[in-house]
Amino acid sequence: MCLKKHVADTITSMNLLCGVVGVIFTLQSRPDIGFTLMILGAVFDFLDGFAARMLKASSGIGKELDSLADLVTFGVLPSVMLFKAGSCPVAVIRYIPLILAAFSAVRLAKFNLDERQSDSFLGLPTPASAMVCGSLACYVHAAPGTILASWCAGPVFLPLLAVILSVLLVGEIPMFSMKFGGGKKASRREWVKRLVFLVLVAAAVILTVAAGLHWSVIFLTAFVGYILINLAFTLIK
Repeated sequence: MCLKKHVADTITSMNLLCGVVGVIFTLQSRPDIGFTLMILGAVFDFLDGFAARMLKASSGIGKELDSLADLVTFGVLPSVMLFKAGSCPVAVIRYIPLILAAFSAVRLAKFNLDERQSDSFLGLPTPASAMVCGSLACYVHAAPGTILASWCAGPVFLPLLAVILSVLLVGEIPMFSMKFGGGKKASRREWVKRLVFLVLVAAAVILTVAAGLHWSVIFLTAFVGYILINLAFTLIK
């Protein structure tokens, strides 16, 4: 039995477990732990592909397992986090964020079938959508007296955010990838996007530390910025 064939699948399963445990903690009103597990799941999501390439152990089962794990960690978990972050008394409105899980599933299914997305993305990647939701829920939990927290408590902000993210997930807006060397050479335009994003991340780190804000602001700023950068470059052709 060749153990190296199962290394990548084991790492992928750790991603899945992070998502499941993250949901449990979020339902127990600990979105901070849930978000930490989401980040850990993203690390495993990167490492499983890296391990599969290094060990030359890619398989069809691994690809399907990866999508299932991503659906839990980057689809179900963020939708539950948005649901728990809200407090609107109108049940129909409060449950709207859960649609994000369904749209994440559609996004992952489209990605598996679309051969155009090997070096960049068409539509918002599920991890980016999840990071927006997770960092927002974590920040609101850490700073309940802020304006952003008051918005989340209202009937409009979180449902609207879930709808916008859902549309971006299944749309075909070009989104750059931070993968390097995985396929054809990136265009100059893609490199500019990456550079702008990295500058934004650096600025977010500096400003967050300088202002003494919660660390989740770095992720929130970075991934909202990721979306806005891609939208801006789509409009400016």
